[in-house]
Amino acid sequence: MAEKNMMEFQTRLGPQKVSLDRIIRFPKGLIGYEGRRDFALLQIRDGVPFLILQSLEDPSLGLMVADPYSFITNFSVRLNDTEQAMLSVDRPEQVSVLVTVSIPAGKPEDTTLNLTGPIIINHEARIGLQVAQSDPQQPGKVFLRKGQEVKKEAGPGE
Repeated sequence: MAEKNMMEFQTRLGPQKVSLDRIIRFPKGLIGYEGRRDFALLQIRDGVPFLILQSLEDPSLGLMVADPYSFITNFSVRLNDTEQAMLSVDRPEQVSVLVTVSIPAGKPEDTTLNLTGPIIINHEARIGLQVAQSDPQQPGKVFLRKGQEVKKEAGPGE
């Protein structure tokens, strides 16, 4: 019976299943992928701080994402009134924040978190929005280096 509440879809890693109540709708799509609206968060494996934000419409579109607060504490996201309304947000606790992760081929030591386009998800409403940030006081990205403090890349004017 539970199978009727599940959706099976293809990814680059093969077929996946997700509960229909875990599908996240992005009314505006994602930056660069505005035509893609329905996504699911897939866990890579237990104990790994990274997830895949997988398009349900395009098997080749899966973005590695992470909770930035697992790595840095002084990161803030600004939402305007329109963005808050689109996300149906009344309280900050309703949303989670994710950022995209870049791991250059053959150079895992150069893994970075992109802080300029955080992805905000209201899991209760199952709505997501990517919100461009342009605060010159915040770094554009941070490097994740094993055994080191998180290194920030200087923002404009620094």
